Amino acid sequence: MAAATTSDLEAKAKAAFIDDHFELAVDLYTQAISLHPKHPELFADRAQANIKLRHFTEAVADANRAIEMDPSMAKAYLRKGIACLELEEYQTAKAALEIGASFASEDSRFVNLIKKCDECIAEENSQLSGQSVITSSTENVASGSHTFDKALTPNSAEPGNNLSDQEVEAALPKPKYRHEFYQKPEEVVVTILAKGVPASSVVVEFGEQIISVTIDASGEDTYVFQPRLYGKIVPAKCKYDVLSTKIEIRLAKAEAIHWTSLEYSKNNAVPQKTYVSTGTQRPAYPTSKPKTVDWDKLEAEVKKEEKEEKLDGDAALNKFFRDIYQDADEDTRRAMRKSFVESNGTVLSTNWKDVGSKKVEGSAPDGMEMRKWEY
Repeated sequence: MAAATTSDLEAKAKAAFIDDHFELAVDLYTQAISLHPKHPELFADRAQANIKLRHFTEAVADANRAIEMDPSMAKAYLRKGIACLELEEYQTAKAALEIGASFASEDSRFVNLIKKCDECIAEENSQLSGQSVITSSTENVASGSHTFDKALTPNSAEPGNNLSDQEVEAALPKPKYRHEFYQKPEEVVVTILAKGVPASSVVVEFGEQIISVTIDASGEDTYVFQPRLYGKIVPAKCKYDVLSTKIEIRLAKAEAIHWTSLEYSKNNAVPQKTYVSTGTQRPAYPTSKPKTVDWDKLEAEVKKEEKEEKLDGDAALNKFFRDIYQDADEDTRRAMRKSFVESNGTVLSTNWKDVGSKKVEGSAPDGMEMRKWEY
């Protein structure tokens, strides 16, 4: 029964797609996937419908799921390549298209799209090489988006029909888990607060400026987090860990710029300074970490200053007695303490044998006499 229902939904989805009812097609494919989640064709076809709707991050995720289940599905690589091209992830797009071409060498679309990737990569590299030592990341302009011949790609939507950021955001499912991020000069750390999720249920994939996080825990709705990132990353250096209370994702920045947010949008694409090394000197980054203090060196300097300090009168005498006490053995220190206390500060002896067995009487200076204080 389930197989027949799935086939019926798939047939209706294909009919809706042919009639340009792309949102309905996505909805029908989603229903079919809920009944048959291990069917790669459904994901690949939903990717095509998402491309028509310009939901490119969702299309990449669907294509990845199809490839995961069927690594030889050429059309899944094709749709991933098209979506990544629209997201300006040219290296990722080219890699997917080259793999797809190996399974469908007779399909000229792969050749033409790979050529398009090479052109975009060359253009991007030329722009980077023309920048000065301190450069700014600039906001993408509308004319910078690449369009493709209708014979090469199923995306024939006119630029004027693009969905706004608010419309795309409204179309996405509400997040199931809360996420947060912090950054260092060289990386961004994203934390998804998902408690008790088994590692086998988590799939994280990295693109040039996109990550795709899928949590498919048994008995729960699938959670998908697919942000287009504020800046570009180096996929080969990115990694993630599934912990008992969270999923920690480490994104290696492609450029040493400060991200004002995790996700890219036209509103937050503010130029950021990039610091590039001009030789062997490493770039310096601002930090709130306090400088390390060499306390041993500081103490030695203080002691040296104290020794070299020139004092007069009582200050010099006190310093003299303090130096004696500091360098003396324990018996000498005991003698000094006992004699000074018992004599009311008039006698200071360093001979413990002399003062240890008797009370030390006070001795008044010449011309003065000792008197007991009366209350």
